[in-house]
Amino acid sequence: METTLLPIALGLIMLGLGLSLTTQDFARVARHPKAVAIALVCQVLILPVICFGLVELFNLPPILAVGMMLLAASPGGTTANLYSHLFRGDVALNISLTAINSVLSVFTLPIVVNLSINYFAPGGDRVGLQFQKTLEVFAIVLVPVFIGMLIRRWQPGFADRMDKPVRIGSAVILVLVIVGAVISNIEILRDNFAALAGITIVFCILSLTIGYTVPRIFKVTEGESIATAFEVGIHNATLAIVVAQSVLLSVEMSLPAAIYGVLMFFIAAGFGFLIKRRAARSAEPVAA
Repeated sequence: METTLLPIALGLIMLGLGLSLTTQDFARVARHPKAVAIALVCQVLILPVICFGLVELFNLPPILAVGMMLLAASPGGTTANLYSHLFRGDVALNISLTAINSVLSVFTLPIVVNLSINYFAPGGDRVGLQFQKTLEVFAIVLVPVFIGMLIRRWQPGFADRMDKPVRIGSAVILVLVIVGAVISNIEILRDNFAALAGITIVFCILSLTIGYTVPRIFKVTEGESIATAFEVGIHNATLAIVVAQSVLLSVEMSLPAAIYGVLMFFIAAGFGFLIKRRAARSAEPVAA
């Protein structure tokens, strides 16, 4: 069932992203150059290095190690926008970062995954330097976004009306996909749950922390730092699952993303409340 629902789930999620995007979301980058640059460095460069260290520390089997690196290379998920809104982050910055990261991931995700396969599972299937699979990732990530943007440009009223149903539908299908992946691979999951739960929790906490503290070190405002924290800390688990199962044809490789996709909701919520308490004690307004 999940092999059928996976492309539908990701397609709906990326279509929903496109329905909320305009060209101004890309142009907005010029007004937040520092925050965007720091977020991209954290997302594209720092997190894969952190994840690699965790994979070595937890001594994961090769197939699960590549799955973790695939998750680390995935862009921020649209859920980051919701958490940013709930905890008073700069949602406009979130939308811009999600759009840019989705475009960049077409190039960066295959590179990270390909290097990971070469290191952890030499001789295995490759993704990224093969033109056909790069086109698959491009189609999975960007085509639904472009369609959504075109719908918003030509029919903005329809796009506004469809935004909520598409978000609800994609969330429901995502839950079904994750539950299906867990049930159909329960034995593999049982054997690796301790290691996967541990590393995904640590990775999520580190991602959120890096996404918040690094911008603050460089004097980025509180609202922008909150947005960056959730953008960097909440990965598109659905994309990682789709690439693992539909492009690399490996269900096992998708297990880290499936576990992460469940646990990150609770971790991100807890992190958000910690930031909210810290901001309440700070003299600087959150929406600065």
